[in-house]
Amino acid sequence: MLRIKGLTKRYRTGDLALKDIDLDLPDGQVMALIGPSGAGKSTLIRCVNRLVEPTTGTITLNDTVITALGGGELRRARRRMGMIFQEYALVERLSVMENVLSGRLGYVGFWQSWLRRFPQSDIDEAFRLLERVGLDHMVDKRADELSGGQRQRVGICRALIQSPELLLVDEPTASLDPKTSRQIMRLIKELCAERRLSAIINIHDVMLAQMFAERIVGLRSGEIVYDGPPSKMRPEVLTAIYGEEDWSATIRKVDETEEAEEEEADNVIALHDVRQPHRDRMAGLT
Repeated sequence: MLRIKGLTKRYRTGDLALKDIDLDLPDGQVMALIGPSGAGKSTLIRCVNRLVEPTTGTITLNDTVITALGGGELRRARRRMGMIFQEYALVERLSVMENVLSGRLGYVGFWQSWLRRFPQSDIDEAFRLLERVGLDHMVDKRADELSGGQRQRVGICRALIQSPELLLVDEPTASLDPKTSRQIMRLIKELCAERRLSAIINIHDVMLAQMFAERIVGLRSGEIVYDGPPSKMRPEVLTAIYGEEDWSATIRKVDETEEAEEEEADNVIALHDVRQPHRDRMAGLT
């Protein structure tokens, strides 16, 4: 559903961030991008939705050539790509609900967005998403009152309320503790499976990539040096991606990964029932 051909990005400084990248991403696949800092992972993700302009190459989302679009066509295409940011990118003074609904700004008119008035169907979907991630009891909390894991869940809801075909996820666990990191990665994986979404996840943690991605792509100096399943990650593969090091403690065996997933599944935060008073209060946004 996503095809990248001959993608190259050279910055004005002359630095080559990406070199002739070819990638195909099927429907419903969760792919992890790994590699050292400066390898081009974030640049690749941002080239897909044109937050960074490619120098050469083509990017096609289903039947739409993203690299050929401009103006309103590009804005409409971006609706189909949900973005989840490392630093959450929430509006601190707004509530959880308002931050989630901001994902619908591309679908409502100027005055509706200015006044933050949304259709009841959007509000209902926001409640459903917040219930799914265990935050339906926090709809009225300001974003600056949330923990890092809670903020990332709000960011996930904001991306999903766009009804995207593709998720672009940039370092979703960089600021989180190990347990919360696992919960966030599991949540992204489950939501992609439920909605048959494809996802590209830029992540530094090799173990998390092995545990929750179906496919791993390793970048080094803007080039692909590994593209394959998590089970094939070997010390020599990590050496090719990151350089010489003792990688024996970094790579999870397949049976250990499965055991860890079962253990962590027991720790998923319980979901709460949607509270009708919150719905009544939010009806004022319509």
